[in-house]
Amino acid sequence: MWVARLVTKRLFYAAISLAILALTVMIFSRISGDPAMMLLGPDASPEDLTAMRSKLGLDQPFVMQYLYYIGNAVRGDFGQSIYYNESTLSLYLQRLPASLLLASVAFAWSVALGVGAGILSAVSRNRMLNGTVSLFALTGMAVPPFWVGLVLIMYLSVDKQWLPSSGSGTWQHLVMPALSLGWYFAASNMRLTRSAMLEVMDSDFVRLARLKGIPEWRVVLRHALPGALIPVITLSAINLVLMINAAVVIETVFAWPGVGRLLYDGISYRDMPLIQAVVLISGAMVVVVSLLLDFLYVLIDPRIRHAE
Repeated sequence: MWVARLVTKRLFYAAISLAILALTVMIFSRISGDPAMMLLGPDASPEDLTAMRSKLGLDQPFVMQYLYYIGNAVRGDFGQSIYYNESTLSLYLQRLPASLLLASVAFAWSVALGVGAGILSAVSRNRMLNGTVSLFALTGMAVPPFWVGLVLIMYLSVDKQWLPSSGSGTWQHLVMPALSLGWYFAASNMRLTRSAMLEVMDSDFVRLARLKGIPEWRVVLRHALPGALIPVITLSAINLVLMINAAVVIETVFAWPGVGRLLYDGISYRDMPLIQAVVLISGAMVVVVSLLLDFLYVLIDPRIRHAE
C-alpha cells in the first residue's frame, strides 16, 4: 500500500515540476523578444512576420500555446527546429551519444578522485594531507571549468602539441574536455565526501566499532563510508545529468558535438523550439533521476519507508 502511495505522490510532484519548467521556458522565450522578429530580423515584412508567427503557433493565446506544447511533449513531439528544419527530439538524440561519452569519462574520474580524496582527507583530518585536499577543493570550485580548458589547450595543444585542441573521433580528443568538465565536480564531490565522512566518523556506532578493536581501515570502509554515501550518491547522480546536458561552455570551447553544443547553436541561431526542447528534456532527466533516487533511499533506509 505504501509503495503505491509513494509512487503516486512522487509522480505527481515530478509532473508538476516539469509543467512549471515548461511554463518557465516559454515565458522567458517570450520575454527575450518576439521569436518571429528574432528569427527573421528587423527588416522582415509584416507578411513574413505573420506567417512565421502562424508557423510557430504564436498567433494563439498564450494559454493555448502552453497546453498545445505540453500535449505534444507528452507524446514525444517537442516541435520542429527552425534552423535545422528537423525534429528537435531527433537532433537531441543524434547529439546525445557524444555527450554521454564525454560525461561518462568526466564523471568517472571526478567521482574516483573526489570520493577517494575526500575519504583520505577525513581520515587524516589533522595532517598536511587534509589541508592539501581542502585547498584543492576550494580551488576547484572557484576556478571556472572553461578557464581550465583554455589553460589545457594553451599548454597541451599549443605549447606541447600533445593533444588536439578541438573536435572528436579519437581518445586524444576526449582527454582535455573530460578533464575540464570534471574539474568542478571532482572538487564538489571531494568537499561533500569529506564533510559527510567527518560527521559519520564522530557518531556513536563508529566509536563503538573502534572500541571493539576493529581495524581502522575496516571501520572507515565498512562502517563510516556506507553511512556517508547517501548525499554523495545524490550529488553524483545530479552531476551526471548536468554533465550530459549542461556542458555548453566546455563543448563549445572544444567543438565537441554534444547536447551542450546543440543548445549553444539554438541560442546562436535564435531557434526557440530547439532551445525549449533541449531545456525541457534536460529538466525531465533531472526529475527522473531525482525520482529514482527517492525510490533508492526508501529501499536503503527503512526509516524513510516508515515515514512514508
